[in-house]
Amino acid sequence: MPDLISPPAPAAFIGLGVMGAAMAANLARAGYALAVHNRSRGKAEALESAGARWAATPAAAARGARFVALCLPDTPDVEAVLFGPDGVAQGVAPGTVVVDFSTISASAAAGFAARLALETGAVLLDSPVSGGPKGALDATLTCMVGGDAAAFARAEPCFRAMGKTLTHLGPAGSGQVCKSANQLIVAATMLAVAEALALGAKAGLDGEAMRRALRGGSAASFVMENHATRMLAGNFAPGFRAELMRKDLRLSATAMRDNAVFAPATALASQMLEALVQSGRGGLDSSAVGALVAELSGVRPDA
Repeated sequence: MPDLISPPAPAAFIGLGVMGAAMAANLARAGYALAVHNRSRGKAEALESAGARWAATPAAAARGARFVALCLPDTPDVEAVLFGPDGVAQGVAPGTVVVDFSTISASAAAGFAARLALETGAVLLDSPVSGGPKGALDATLTCMVGGDAAAFARAEPCFRAMGKTLTHLGPAGSGQVCKSANQLIVAATMLAVAEALALGAKAGLDGEAMRRALRGGSAASFVMENHATRMLAGNFAPGFRAELMRKDLRLSATAMRDNAVFAPATALASQMLEALVQSGRGGLDSSAVGALVAELSGVRPDA
């Protein structure tokens, strides 16, 4: 039996954005003795009020923890938190399981894992997630895990506190490759749904009636269920910002190139997200691609 990292083991969470704060709260709720760190302390107030310990640096958060989680915006942020001044590498003990829940470059993830093992003896797993803010709140995230299988087995109770579908995919970087595929599928489907709704609008169909018809057949999907509703309502308050989806699709394009995959869908979806952000909609939800397609199709917002 692996030496499971079970409550009330000491744990740390670094990066308390919308996703990270919810995931950290679930880790604390499961009974882990939690230390937290974020660039701005204000985002840690609710967790501190619930009993989490504030750590002034990533190194201080990692010191004494058996499980360390990161949830950060991009590859350079992860590198800085792991290896920068007062980074995790300065405080983590050999054998500690460090899990990066961020979405970053697959090749960088593999390199970070090798470097952390060499410098500290700690094990780094890459585990980008899918499920969005609601999945983070409800602890139903899908975790796509790359790295040492034995470390994943030891940390499974920690994962179970935050996620529902846990899949170990292979060596370091494998989780990030899978996440690139996930983001491609979501973005390409959003683009197809946006075009379909624009077609319906131009042909005089009622948009909601069309959505109901489509979701009852083979075109049914999470995107049709949720993002199509946003497109029809013109409600693009950010759940997952367009600028973050653009970043993820850049990673998808890089992964496709690195693995010599013929990837026209990735190229198109990536360019549409670039256009969406350049149109000034980077801070809106990524489903705002529906508004861009409608605009380019000559569909009036009230049509």
